[in-house]
Amino acid sequence: MEQEYRRTKTTVSLINYHFVFCPRYRRKVLVNRVEERFRQLVEEICQENDWIILAMEVMPDHCHLFLNCLPSNSPSDIMARVKGVTSRRLRQEFKHLSHLPSLWTRSFFVSTAGNVSSETIK
Repeated sequence: MEQEYRRTKTTVSLINYHFVFCPRYRRKVLVNRVEERFRQLVEEICQENDWIILAMEVMPDHCHLFLNCLPSNSPSDIMARVKGVTSRRLRQEFKHLSHLPSLWTRSFFVSTAGNVSSETIK
């Protein structure tokens, strides 16, 4: 998977992030319809913000997300947007999640991923 440099009026960049984040208390809530809806929401959020999903692996109790972003997007802003929107929407749409004050832990892992190849992701 050869990636192209992204260009704006003032920058040329190739920035890939690897995020890992978990539901509160490591609950196994990302299953079945919740997982499907979570994936849809993440795709919508990324499309709205011009973030390119390189890979997304959703486990019942955590998620790995590889994104290609512009330099104007900080990792903490990206996670705030993804976790905020998905938490709110999933808790509104699924009754069994509505009792949670928030879906996600406040923490997350982020690392720069360089040129992510399909072998690296698997």
